[in-house]
Amino acid sequence: MRTHSSEAGFTLGELLIATAISLVVIGTAMTTFKDAVALSGTASYMSDTSLNLRAGINLIIRDLEATGRGIPTGGIPIPSGNNVSIMRPSPPLSQYTFDNVNLTTLSAVTTGSGKGPTIDRQPTDMVTLLMVDPLLDEMLAPPPPPNTPANAAKPQVPLVLSPAGTLGNVDVIAADGSSFTLNPSKKWLAGDATNNIPPVNKGDLLMFVNTSGQYAIQTVTRIDTTHAYFDINSDDPFGFNQRTAPGGTIVQILGSALTVRRVLMYTYFVDPNNGTPRLMRQYNWATPQALAGVVEDLQLQYDIVDGTVNPTAVDDLPYTANNVIYTANQIRKVNVHIGVRSETMALKPRDYLRTHISTVVSLRQLAYVDRYK
Repeated sequence: MRTHSSEAGFTLGELLIATAISLVVIGTAMTTFKDAVALSGTASYMSDTSLNLRAGINLIIRDLEATGRGIPTGGIPIPSGNNVSIMRPSPPLSQYTFDNVNLTTLSAVTTGSGKGPTIDRQPTDMVTLLMVDPLLDEMLAPPPPPNTPANAAKPQVPLVLSPAGTLGNVDVIAADGSSFTLNPSKKWLAGDATNNIPPVNKGDLLMFVNTSGQYAIQTVTRIDTTHAYFDINSDDPFGFNQRTAPGGTIVQILGSALTVRRVLMYTYFVDPNNGTPRLMRQYNWATPQALAGVVEDLQLQYDIVDGTVNPTAVDDLPYTANNVIYTANQIRKVNVHIGVRSETMALKPRDYLRTHISTVVSLRQLAYVDRYK
């Protein structure tokens, strides 16, 4: 018996139509997948920028809230006179000084409108903040013995630890203020690891005040097992240890009891970093630390209190309006604006994703008044 089998298949036209339909379906799926990847990347980049923004803003807010703690209202006097310069921590390729001619004091806030680098054609700001270390006990130095010359290098006077108004073991300070000797067992040299209190070390700033309310500031240039020194050399990059300057030095306040506190200085600025700008925080004159990247914008404005006009959104201090000169000591609020962008370009817009935040910080330490004192 003869059998019959059909070998009929798709015609060429049917194959072309099927192929076209398949390509459309695959193309649509690929486009959808690509859009989903781009959307996921955009979300990731936005998350990165938000993290950068939070990292940058949180610490500067914390430092602003502590600014002025223990600092005298008029600021700390700094060495001044002819040809006396006091250097200020600055952004890369910049070299600024603290004004020791018109002001002669170091305020709790030193402004710096436009002193930061220009990023994306926009000048950035910088700011320097001062506060007393709340964790390290103050030191109390009794007055020198009678008939001790002020410039004597050898004679020394007692220096005692006073954590709560009571005297502790006796230490000594050089009569010319160039160094002091400390008991190694105390926190000033030993630190307190349990409470995360670092000891006094090279590069630290110490503030001195006598019984007449006169202040001075010194840079620790070296430490040994029993001494902290205030040498006049390159280890004092600020220039605070200029004891021969006409005014604002520790020499002017010697002769009576001295209280000594450690001062913390923080400077914020933007580092261009070869096209990847970062927000930097510098402690005293130590190596600046990157807080966040990529920060393209740092703008600071200040609200001032004088009881009458109370100017707001001032870019820089000192500030003159209607023949009235306002100083940084009158700052009560800081308006902070930070702008960041993603680390890499997003696929969909083929550009960096950017976000900004603005906030207002009250300088509570400058506004605080102890009404019970």
